Amino acid sequence: MSTLTALARARAARAGHAVPIAAVRHVHLSDEPLVVVPVMQAGEAAAPLAVLVGTSRSTPELLVVAQPRNRDQRFAFLTSFARVLLPYIESRRVDTETVEATKNHEEWERYTEAPQLILPNSGGIEALRLLGRSSRFRTIDGPYPVDPLVPLLGRYLTWFAEDRAAMPGSSVCLALTSVLAQHWATGQSALEDQHLPALLGWIDPPAGLSGAEAALRAEDPDLVPPAGPVTDPAFDTGVLAPLVRAQELARAADDVRAVSLAEQELRSALEAQLLPTWETAWHAIDVLRSLPVAASDEIRWQVDRGRFTDFATALEDGAPPQPKRPTAVSAARRLADLEAAQLSYDRSQAIDDPLVLAGYRVGGEAFAGRVIAVDAERQEIKGKRAWPRPLVRLLTEDEVILRPGAKLASPVRVGQTVRLRSVRVADGARGGTGEGGDRGSGSGYEVELELLSGMGRGKTPEPGSLPEVGEQRCYATFLAEQRGTRPELPDADQTPWTHGGPPWPPVARAEDQSEAWGLERGASEVDDAGIAAARAELADGAGLGTGGWE
Repeated sequence: MSTLTALARARAARAGHAVPIAAVRHVHLSDEPLVVVPVMQAGEAAAPLAVLVGTSRSTPELLVVAQPRNRDQRFAFLTSFARVLLPYIESRRVDTETVEATKNHEEWERYTEAPQLILPNSGGIEALRLLGRSSRFRTIDGPYPVDPLVPLLGRYLTWFAEDRAAMPGSSVCLALTSVLAQHWATGQSALEDQHLPALLGWIDPPAGLSGAEAALRAEDPDLVPPAGPVTDPAFDTGVLAPLVRAQELARAADDVRAVSLAEQELRSALEAQLLPTWETAWHAIDVLRSLPVAASDEIRWQVDRGRFTDFATALEDGAPPQPKRPTAVSAARRLADLEAAQLSYDRSQAIDDPLVLAGYRVGGEAFAGRVIAVDAERQEIKGKRAWPRPLVRLLTEDEVILRPGAKLASPVRVGQTVRLRSVRVADGARGGTGEGGDRGSGSGYEVELELLSGMGRGKTPEPGSLPEVGEQRCYATFLAEQRGTRPELPDADQTPWTHGGPPWPPVARAEDQSEAWGLERGASEVDDAGIAAARAELADGAGLGTGGWE
């Protein structure tokens, strides 16, 4: 937590409402996101209980597993979930655009849209990751066959929840609690911010309530059900367990009417638990849409669309499922990608957002002030050529703790490198020596900067490349840092013995299809008509596409 965020939290606690810590929205919001509110069976690793899903606030679709421990019902649920998610994904693969060739990439086609999943919290993303892990290795034949849609669903869920959700700057899989906390500081702890209704209560409380009062009300499970993916223990024991037991007894008695009634009661109970979170999620989306979009949002979304294009194309080309464990080389490459993405995301946020940049100013990594003098004619002789080296003097009230020689850049001209030449206490300061002494009212630091690049190739700076006297400028160290390149890594078959040696080729194993949890297969309870309909959809390509699914 930065110093500025800590201060914002203290102010929020005193004021009774959230304090903005971002002036613009740093995530992309699709025109038609797919909102997913999952609930998992308590005590089970990957046993779904229900999910409320859809792209329309008014018409969500509820999918329920009557007995989550039953394997057949679980995979029938995943088949139904696939019928919702996969058509949505395919609807993003309609149009493409041509991306011009660069020195590192040939000309290629990129989808003009990408899917976006929005979940209430990071626990919901983890639930999708577990569902993807449990389904992407399944096959349509063998001792435990599943519908052809299930393994494809698993691969996409893994891509969303594991590959892209952790990538800084990516917006294809978002947790609303994380996004809201990125833009507002509340008067509660970061752990409490993981509760979506409480967090939103601080940001946009109901009329007549303060943020603290709204958050306190939201923490009462009798008034506001939990946002998942786990349910309230009182609901589990007092409502859920009796309903599940009632349908089990009805099935044992072969009472069709009683089974139907019990399942309907279970659906109604779960719907009552999920609908408040569904409405809260859409409310949170509306709040986020009220923020202006960051300038670099479209660039990051282009990256997401490119990654989506690459993954969808790889699936069509017959790529195997994502492995359970990465190899040494792929893990190192993944770590390098995450670090590079984080640095790029931090830079773009600071460039786009003065509030984010203010956090760096408080931490001493940046300073801002008014330009008071510019020596545009200064030059430096190197060899037989004179190079422009203008000097800029700037007056700032920020605490400048950087040493002379530090490289800087401004959000206004990120490509222009500047060197800090000197820092001295400005006229009017009392005490101090430029090293943090006491300063009088209206005093500050006078900073002298030398411009090194970004002025054209001539002997004199190009028009507009220098700041003007009276202009406000900010300079930061991290903006001048050179972007790192991906480390040179060996091919997978050249992995050294210190890192396990070359990996074995992927081989389908029987244990990938076996069940280590839940009930034995027994009599199938899958809706045969529904499975047949799914296979008919697959064969006909009913809005899903058929490339590479077999």
